[in-house]
Amino acid sequence: MADISTKPYLIRALYEWCADSGYTPQILVAVDAHTRVPVAYIKDGQIVLNISAGATRDLKLDNDWIQFSARFGGVSHEIAIPVERVAAIFARENGQGLHFEPEETGLSPTDPEPASPSSSSTPAPTKGRPALKVVK
Repeated sequence: MADISTKPYLIRALYEWCADSGYTPQILVAVDAHTRVPVAYIKDGQIVLNISAGATRDLKLDNDWIQFSARFGGVSHEIAIPVERVAAIFARENGQGLHFEPEETGLSPTDPEPASPSSSSTPAPTKGRPALKVVK
């Protein structure tokens, strides 16, 4: 029987603990070629992401991938992170959480990335000033 990593289970448990305690769950991610995050927000090869229910849409904490949609600077981005690249999960308010030992991604460059969520549900917002209309 193959060894199953405890890491995704610990990430989900700490996410639930943060949510139940009223804290903001954040993850520290060591970015690599398989990590899909907004490049402009990466600093020193890492990014800290707020994964709270209010900051994400369609959050999926699977055994292999963490996926969600989030807005950065008002622009929606589809985020996909291999669980192996999560370096820590912690509460923003007090820093409590877990730090994980660095892992190399078990993915090869030919492995498929996770399926993108359907973009047909809502159209992309148009840029510019919002228009209000009086309805009687």
